Amino acid sequence: MKDDLRSIQAEFHAALKSVSTEKDLAELRVRFLGKKGSLTSILRGLGQLSPEERQTFGKRVNDLKADMERALEGASGALLQKELETRLEAEWVDVTLGGLRGGGSRPVGNLHPLTQIQYEIEDVFTAMGFEILDGPQVETEYFNFEALNIPKDHPARDMQDTFYLEDGHLLRTHTSPIQVRGMQRLRPPFKIIAPGKVFRCERIDASHESTFHQIEGMMVDRDIKVAHLIFFMKVLLSGIFGKEEELRLRPGYFPFVEPGFELDIRCLLCRGKGCPVCKQVGWLELLPCGMVHPNVLRAGKIDPNEYSGFAFGLGLDRLVMMRYGIEDIRHFHGADLRFLQQFR
Repeated sequence: MKDDLRSIQAEFHAALKSVSTEKDLAELRVRFLGKKGSLTSILRGLGQLSPEERQTFGKRVNDLKADMERALEGASGALLQKELETRLEAEWVDVTLGGLRGGGSRPVGNLHPLTQIQYEIEDVFTAMGFEILDGPQVETEYFNFEALNIPKDHPARDMQDTFYLEDGHLLRTHTSPIQVRGMQRLRPPFKIIAPGKVFRCERIDASHESTFHQIEGMMVDRDIKVAHLIFFMKVLLSGIFGKEEELRLRPGYFPFVEPGFELDIRCLLCRGKGCPVCKQVGWLELLPCGMVHPNVLRAGKIDPNEYSGFAFGLGLDRLVMMRYGIEDIRHFHGADLRFLQQFR
């Protein structure tokens, strides 16, 4: 049996030298270490030996088996390294070379339609002297509700459908908290806008999403009137649509403004005839607005007896839908590149 072990060992190492693929390596393992392999057959014959011989010879068999396992593992690593080097050689690219020539071209990305219109709106307002502010998406109840005249027991909290976090914070339901933070930092007179993403637990349909975008705006100075609000809104929408669109202003309730209004735009998809986006009424709610409530001014450390202001919250997604004739708000968060490529 000693001669058989030497023969198996020599045969194994000779065969190992000719292995060139992982498949060859697997076949070699089965040939020598499998259930019907050469070394396994030797192990089955140990029962014919005396206990002393079985102990000595069994150790030699186990040592040979361990040697084969190490050799197979080393050969596997060498094959993987060789495969990697072959791929690197085949896929090697000189990054110092110039771009494609001879008419070739690479696809060029573009800004998301929401980003494009946000930038346009920012340009319109900055041209009128407004400052752009930003704020956290994870907010406290104070900035999202209480500082906006919405205390804990206020029924308006039911209007917000809020995502609450385990630590007591929440995902902001509007960008109005940015205005509160801005009032605490700035002193009147000032004009600010606050674009950003907001979150509400909405039932998703053609005109509602759980994640959407708003642009809040505020102007605070002495003797600010509703006429100032209407003027700036007309300038904004004329700048976006390139012409004056049909608007209507109707009373609306919002705890942070008094009086409050709903500014609607005649649906540009159906031209007032009725469609799923405008819920068949011909008008689309676009912009809640009004005169800043005195309690909100006080939360921003501004004296309401000396200053007044207007505020508005623009639904950016719906504005973009009107601008480009998009029939479903869900396209904005979809993964269809064909949709995005239309806005280059």
